[in-house]
Amino acid sequence: MRRIASIAILVTILGFPRLADAQGRPAGVSTEAVTTTTMAETVSVFGEVVAGRESKVAARVGGVAEEVPVRVGDRIAQGDMLARLDTELLRIELAQAEAQLSIAQAGISVSEARLDRAEKAFRRAERLRQNSTIAEAQLEERASDFAEARGAQQEAQARRKASRNALEQARYRLDNAIVRAPFDAVVLDVSTEVGQFIAAGSDVATLIDTAALEIEANVPARFVSALRSDQTVDATTDIGDTIALMLRAVLPTEFAATRTRPVRFEVTDETAVIAVGQTVTLDVPISTPREVLVVPKDALVQSSGGWSVFVNEDGKAVPRTVEIGAALNNSFEVLSGLQEGDAVVVRGNERLRPGQEIAPSGPPEGASENDAAASDRPAVATENEG
Repeated sequence: MRRIASIAILVTILGFPRLADAQGRPAGVSTEAVTTTTMAETVSVFGEVVAGRESKVAARVGGVAEEVPVRVGDRIAQGDMLARLDTELLRIELAQAEAQLSIAQAGISVSEARLDRAEKAFRRAERLRQNSTIAEAQLEERASDFAEARGAQQEAQARRKASRNALEQARYRLDNAIVRAPFDAVVLDVSTEVGQFIAAGSDVATLIDTAALEIEANVPARFVSALRSDQTVDATTDIGDTIALMLRAVLPTEFAATRTRPVRFEVTDETAVIAVGQTVTLDVPISTPREVLVVPKDALVQSSGGWSVFVNEDGKAVPRTVEIGAALNNSFEVLSGLQEGDAVVVRGNERLRPGQEIAPSGPPEGASENDAAASDRPAVATENEG
């Protein structure tokens, strides 16, 4: 027992100088600067992805479907064929309309020649009547023939106009025998099959423009006035993806039961993978953005008097009592106690003593470049709307 005790005393004596040296060295810590950022107070509301443009494309003319090349899920461009009708009868109708127009044109020539003869005869009769060469009855007969020829010409002109209209209709039916996509889209539904008769106005396919998807959210009416068209609104999907949105329209309706108004947002992120009917959570601004001072949450130490931080002042850890406000991402709003540029200890502060010398290093271990750049982005203070 005496031998064991002697060894313990010896170890203590030999180790004491090293311990003293360790306590005398500056404590290794990590610090970050207190910064100013733009804070936008928000409220979380649920939204749904809706189609900004969805169309049931109808056939403009009737006929039997001869070709239907599209299937559900196909991506198509504006002008692509959705269906083609049998055109045999339509071509016959077009040829018939062209023939009727030729007949009407010939009728115009005949009527013009007849009118010219009748007018000459009437003018000659007028001159002869002035010399009392012909009777009054003959003049009236020539006048009647002239009026009849003029009426026949007008009838021929009307017949030609009707023939031209019939020809345009025949061309229209033939041209629209192919049903085409009105915009770039994805095919949601195909309503016809080859061999099926399609009536004019009946649906051929349902298309959705995936480049025009929008988010509709029912925003509390008291917050609608804070929305601005130039302010970005973030939405989060159920898998954590963030989508950037911009206000497009506040619909002029209100739900009395919930005191909310439907608001439409455009999706500005072209790479967003979303689908109609999908739900998202929106951080909707409820106040005008303002500049605030923020401190990293890891710098805060809770004490009996509230929250405090250690500030690096000339290589020494000096405690500061701070008053904090809203939570902003990985930071907190500073209401009092700090100034912009103060270097606060974010790692190693749990073992510091007031006035202890410190040896600050860079960002804490495990911090990424994205974390360092996060302070450059607008901060968001979020509350849940229940």
